Amino acid sequence: MKAEEMLNLAEKARQDLDHFQHHIHVCTESGCQSSQSQAVLASLTAEVNRRGWQDRVWVKGVGCMGLCCEGPLVKCDDRLYQRVRPQDAADLVASLEAEPVERLHCDTEQPFFTRQKLVVRENAGKIDPESLLDCLAHGAYQGLLRVLTEMTPAAVIQEITASGLRGRGGAGFPTGLKWSTVAKAGGAAKYVICNGDEGDPGAFMDRSVMEGDPHRVLEGMAIAAYAVGADHGVIYVRAEYPLAVKRLNKAINQARRHELLGLNIFGTHFQFNVELRLGAGAFVCGEETALIASVEGRRGLPRPRPPYPANEGLYGAPTLINNVETFANVPAIIQRGAAWFAGIGTAKSKGTKVFALTGRVRNTGLIEVPMGMSLREIIYDLAGGIPEGKAFKAVQTGGPSGGCIPAEHLDIPVDYESLTRLGSIMGSGGMIVMDETSNMVDVARFFMEFCMTESCGKCVPCRVGTWQLHGILDRISRGQGKSGDLNQLQELCAMVKQTSLCGLGQSAPNPVLSTLRYFEKEYRALLEKAPAAGAAPANSAKTVALEVAP
Repeated sequence: MKAEEMLNLAEKARQDLDHFQHHIHVCTESGCQSSQSQAVLASLTAEVNRRGWQDRVWVKGVGCMGLCCEGPLVKCDDRLYQRVRPQDAADLVASLEAEPVERLHCDTEQPFFTRQKLVVRENAGKIDPESLLDCLAHGAYQGLLRVLTEMTPAAVIQEITASGLRGRGGAGFPTGLKWSTVAKAGGAAKYVICNGDEGDPGAFMDRSVMEGDPHRVLEGMAIAAYAVGADHGVIYVRAEYPLAVKRLNKAINQARRHELLGLNIFGTHFQFNVELRLGAGAFVCGEETALIASVEGRRGLPRPRPPYPANEGLYGAPTLINNVETFANVPAIIQRGAAWFAGIGTAKSKGTKVFALTGRVRNTGLIEVPMGMSLREIIYDLAGGIPEGKAFKAVQTGGPSGGCIPAEHLDIPVDYESLTRLGSIMGSGGMIVMDETSNMVDVARFFMEFCMTESCGKCVPCRVGTWQLHGILDRISRGQGKSGDLNQLQELCAMVKQTSLCGLGQSAPNPVLSTLRYFEKEYRALLEKAPAAGAAPANSAKTVALEVAP
């Protein structure tokens, strides 16, 4: 497709949008689908047809609108409705030219909506993710068109570097620096990999982007490929995301048919193809060297670095790996400029961050906020606070690799440096809130069990260390702890953290260390209830007597 053809196609799609007097958008992502949003979409379409309004009302499925706890969400023109059921279709369609349906009203003036700043999710709730024309009407591939017709690869890297974008997969490595390293690497073949292996408990940010705006991910990858000199891309997605897989496959096929992927894109010499690879759900495959091994058809095991993938990655060639959210930021940066993006966030943490809010809060779902917003604002303003009058106790950021942050630090800004100082990490964006009823030893045990189970077993510190840590935590939580357990936990955590091969083991101790740091009293309270060292449990004498009785 030539540049003029795409621009004409996008303009026609916009005119088609304007042709309709009314628009009904139904969330059809995984969360709302689990609440029958597909049946809601079918009922609304049938009601529009029954009234003969097909030429006046456009009904379409869209991506996540954020407030997942109130789904299915339906937007009728500018009115948002929550907890919609198929039987509400007649009232909602009628409301397009009458009074709103108050019983289903969702307040879009609440901080959950007004305090967000959408960059990655700017098309959320607006586009049909399965329609390339709808995506073009909302600006898809405009950034790719600009870089191919107006910018050199070096200029693209310079723009990404100046924006201050850091990798959204967890470590926060400067994206521009990673791109420039791959660009400078020698070799005839280079690869771009999108890491969609989102495995943190309670995290669904990348899944939502892949389900709700797949062409944005493809566009970001194509821009990156042009910048670093790659002609082949891989999207690695866990098979537990069937809807994301379906929509990504459809988007890839649409882009190929319209020559937005393939040879001579926009009439230039640039070529780029993308394929989808499915992971079996191993958490360790989120680590880039294990992911590469999995893509190559080998067991997903990490390897020592260096060499880093930027120099020797997929099939031994220089490889750029970024996660879904990182690539989804790229088109907006190219279109609006590095200065615009750098003006959002903090001095060292630029832009916005998508978080999955789960746990003991009133509003669970997805939010996107500027870097630097405080935990208090996120939890009490956007998330609506703690339900049932309970007190806030801690928030877990960064998933199994992160830490638990107590109430005394609620006013810290959420950025890479601040979270690290508190013993946690940004991670991919999971945020689990706990109230006063949570037992922090149980929380640490839960995450350690996850890491122990997901360890690939390649290195002894992780394979054995996480098992030993879990055993101690389990013993303490059951009231059978020993006097030296806390010191042993500290020593084991240090050993696992310092000697494990990859990020899984190196970060696995974080939940234990952070709960020991801020909630040591809970550990000691359980230890005080434990039987004295060497003493038999209370029921052991009775058990023995039964065993020896004639």
